[in-house]
Amino acid sequence: MKKSTRVLSGIALMAAMIALFALVYSKFGPKSDEGSKTYTLEVVDDTGSTASYSGRTDAESLSGIMDELVAEGNFTYDGSDSEYGLFISTVNGITADYDNDGAYWSIMVNGEYGQYGADSQPVSDGDDFELVYEKAQ
Repeated sequence: MKKSTRVLSGIALMAAMIALFALVYSKFGPKSDEGSKTYTLEVVDDTGSTASYSGRTDAESLSGIMDELVAEGNFTYDGSDSEYGLFISTVNGITADYDNDGAYWSIMVNGEYGQYGADSQPVSDGDDFELVYEKAQ
């Protein structure tokens, strides 16, 4: 009986040590707070001024990047759902009102017009996004 008690005590001690090491590693081990994909996002407003953002993300869509920037506190946007996805109406306090003067926020991806709304526009490593205030001609 003593031998089985020692074995069980040894197993319990080993399990406690493993749990302790796991806890210490999770608390003090290396942290990965950066995503796996790099991106740049430029905002070109109604005066032609540009604000640039870049970073790393694991976001699946452009709106995910935008939400991360909002959480960081140096970017704002507003929009509404449409049949084409998220329709961006305001960026960094500047509202584009298509009904009033034909203005809108276009989404550019790697130098070309995006084919999706911000909530559907996929994010790939190295993507260059632009949100450009434009007016219909």
